[in-house]
Amino acid sequence: MGSVTGLFTSENRLHPAAREILLDGIDKGWADPAKLHRPSRELANLLTESKVIFARILGLKEETVTFVGEPTLGFFLGINGLLQPMSDGRLIYPATARQEVIAVAQSTRRSLSLEVDLDGGWKIPQALPGDLLVWPKANSETGARSPSPESFAGPIFVDATPDPMISLPTRWSTALFDSRSWSGPAGLGIFAVNDQASWRNPMPHLDHRVVPGGFNPALAIASAVALEADLIDRTKTITKISELNSIIRNFLQSEISDVDIASPADALPHLLSFSFLYIDAQQLVDRMERRGFSIDSGSACISANLEASHVLAAMGRLTHGNVRIHLYPEHTQSDITSLLQALKEEVALLRGNS
Repeated sequence: MGSVTGLFTSENRLHPAAREILLDGIDKGWADPAKLHRPSRELANLLTESKVIFARILGLKEETVTFVGEPTLGFFLGINGLLQPMSDGRLIYPATARQEVIAVAQSTRRSLSLEVDLDGGWKIPQALPGDLLVWPKANSETGARSPSPESFAGPIFVDATPDPMISLPTRWSTALFDSRSWSGPAGLGIFAVNDQASWRNPMPHLDHRVVPGGFNPALAIASAVALEADLIDRTKTITKISELNSIIRNFLQSEISDVDIASPADALPHLLSFSFLYIDAQQLVDRMERRGFSIDSGSACISANLEASHVLAAMGRLTHGNVRIHLYPEHTQSDITSLLQALKEEVALLRGNS
């Protein structure tokens, strides 16, 4: 993969291995895999091979894998399909869950948002009859890992969009993965139903399909290739990424004052969220961009709805002056040193001008 020096945002670039096969997939993706002529059979075989890859690496059964053209739809399918219409059960989720989960919860009759601590930790509640638990593998902003849901007695929807490599729990009902989380192409979700007895398709449907089509076969094929390549990359670089994470934490704590690190020490090593007191995040992001460093922020001043990160707010963390960075296998210690020096200088300038 080419150099990503200066790129620390959460938008994963398409893996080169997937890019090489994507055009070929587009050339073949015009066919209908349900038909019998040769191009259709070839495409159907490629999709079957892709499902085998997804099942093997993600810990699924091949027959449970469904391609979804809009990953966000998977939250509706996975959660609403488990909610029993006549039940008094609750939809239970941590307060730091994704906005898509919160949106579904707001449309249900009964829901329970679980409080989290300063590290984003939360406790698995005791299930009452009809209860459904939303279990994110980790938090996509801070990287905080979720507690094991093994003690929960009801159905479980697994939000696997933050990181595909964390193992699924022993018992789960439905799960959703996002191709972008392994540097695959956007516009593809992997949805799986493990507990067919508890799940009912919440969408209007005419046949056995979970969704009536609507996914690009070329994206599915390229995504499978990206997943295999990403697994290899992670295996080779996990130690390096963890070391870079430690370098960043140590620098922030020793070289810059008034920093609130929201990501706990045992969080996913490639994700880091921290906030600077007395800093306008919009200005900091803009100034870092002019210096060649692209970073994210969860502060209110650059949020699409002008609200602070609900994750930071739920954790009781500093919500302004927030910076989020994503570490990639290509990052080097030199890249991190340059980023941190630029952050230190820009924070000092902004505080001096305030």
